[in-house]
Amino acid sequence: MKIALVGYGKMGHMIESSAKAKGHEVVATIDIMAKDATNLVAAGDGKALAEAVKNSGAEGIIEFSHPSSVIGNLKTLIPLGLPIVCGTTGWAKSEDEIEKLCAASNNAVMRSSNFSIGVNMFYKIVEEAARLMAEYSEYDVAVWEAHHNQKADSPSGTALEIARRVMNGNKSKTEMVFDAFHERPKANELHVSSTRVGFVPGTHTVFFDSPADSIELTHRARSREGFALGSVVALEKLSAKLADGSLSKGKLYGMGDLF
Repeated sequence: MKIALVGYGKMGHMIESSAKAKGHEVVATIDIMAKDATNLVAAGDGKALAEAVKNSGAEGIIEFSHPSSVIGNLKTLIPLGLPIVCGTTGWAKSEDEIEKLCAASNNAVMRSSNFSIGVNMFYKIVEEAARLMAEYSEYDVAVWEAHHNQKADSPSGTALEIARRVMNGNKSKTEMVFDAFHERPKANELHVSSTRVGFVPGTHTVFFDSPADSIELTHRARSREGFALGSVVALEKLSAKLADGSLSKGKLYGMGDLF
């Protein structure tokens, strides 16, 4: 497959390596500042971005840019009609808008806060654990995550998805709290806390705590290579499923649609 990469930072370079290792051709690397990108495009210049993708002959797009750029990029890329995988986080509040654009353009976007296969299995484990532990009111639950100090958003998209899975399993938790507490937490509040330090690729822990004992479920990424490979596999699967009709165009998809 001929792939265009929108966003050519550290993750973009890893995705390029993973794509080439799987036999794909990266026909364009597009960024606003990376000097080694094939196309330098000014921030917010949708026309230049669209032209760079169209002129490359790409058959699919992987978008890994920045929370401040992702919505503008998607609004430009979706009408091009090419399958899109988006790994940029921090735009959950705009998902309805992007899904409507997918429907209007008859195109599909696969988005995920984390394309790691292990993380997506972790989501399922956490949701089932939350469901089991919800039967025992003496156990409280919380979510914590840590990432490198270059990460632009907080909490991580992965942590938000983990929190949603906890709330799916434990209906007594109805509100996420991201800030520090200055009073005793309410029983319905799920604390989702974040740490930014050094070079941590990504660590996510769910705590189930009672007066008698504590259970901790942790996913710890060793590197970001699993995320890069997962995004390439996601584009492969999205393209194949759109081609064989098992997924329909005009929709916004998640990794759960591949498992």
